[in-house]
Amino acid sequence: MKLLKPVYRGLKKPFKALKVYLKQKAGWLGTPKILPYRGFGNNSEVFLQGMVIEDKGLAKPEDRHRVWHNVLAMIKRFSSDEIPGVKVKAGFYGLSQVTETDENGFFNFHFDITGISDEIFKKNWHPISLVLMDEITEDQPEISAEGQVRIVSKEEKRIIVSDIDDTVLISHSTQTFSKLKLMLLKNALTRLPFKGVAAFYRALERGKNKTSFNPFFYVSSSEWNLYDLLENFFDHNNLPKGVFMLRKLEHNILKFWKSGQGNHDHKYEKIKFLLELYPNQRFILIGDSGQKDPEIYNRLAHDNPGRIETIYIRKIGSEMFFKDIKPVITGLKKFKTSYLQVEDTKDAAEHAIKQGYIDKDLYNEYSTEKDPEFVKV
Repeated sequence: MKLLKPVYRGLKKPFKALKVYLKQKAGWLGTPKILPYRGFGNNSEVFLQGMVIEDKGLAKPEDRHRVWHNVLAMIKRFSSDEIPGVKVKAGFYGLSQVTETDENGFFNFHFDITGISDEIFKKNWHPISLVLMDEITEDQPEISAEGQVRIVSKEEKRIIVSDIDDTVLISHSTQTFSKLKLMLLKNALTRLPFKGVAAFYRALERGKNKTSFNPFFYVSSSEWNLYDLLENFFDHNNLPKGVFMLRKLEHNILKFWKSGQGNHDHKYEKIKFLLELYPNQRFILIGDSGQKDPEIYNRLAHDNPGRIETIYIRKIGSEMFFKDIKPVITGLKKFKTSYLQVEDTKDAAEHAIKQGYIDKDLYNEYSTEKDPEFVKV
């Protein structure tokens, strides 16, 4: 068996690697698992991120799961051991690369696809194969996975970027006790979205002419440990399939309740990267007033004149980030950006219809699919 080295070049956290090494030597290390996150790219390059972790056997959520099932699942999300220093191979349309996981078990791939036929840009989502190259446990079977990459072509006109907590998913992110109750007692099938958000987002995805699918990116302060929960939640609530851009865990298992807290500047950097990667598209940014979304989005509009079409901010309770939004609205007009603070998704949808972002009939159709009593616009 090829043993995992407890220390390797560039290692900054030897305790984590030593812990994995000792579990491996004692035969306690579970089967490794490749966990790819949805990647993204344009006509010339593709990015994919993921992790190699110890498989804790996280079960699919069910609405009939009891509280202890949900508590156990959350503990598993934040207690799985990441496996550093192992090689992963990726294959994409005849191209291949091998990389090594970092000290946190993360791997990153960056493909140059300028030589690939433009025929692939007729599809939105593309498969990417992943194989673990190293043997980590006794009698280890072949460890493989298939990731997905969303390629945004030059012809696509608009990109939607949305926050998650208290924008899409009711999270009470500014109220620690309420947030902790939701994290521990609920799962992806029993957590609730804000009323009307699925219809609004699906209409934004299809656009005014309904001829294509506008790409969605979900940029959040939540950690990658919650990826499976978010993916299942979005699928269950029929929200647009998109690329999640989360952040690495900054706390240990005993402080998992701090998920989503701390510095939110990474949102600025991630959206800035998207603006640079997709220079031909204009952006709609959606967030809430509970954290720093208004400040971050306002700064992005100032730094990228003419690129941000509209900023939608959901008002959380009585919280207002800007004491007076009139100067903000006036200032953003200079950069051809609309700024709306809304209390209800329907208000944002009405504005989007007037701006020609979505089709009114399609929005009303989506709105009444699961909620016949929904008031049409």
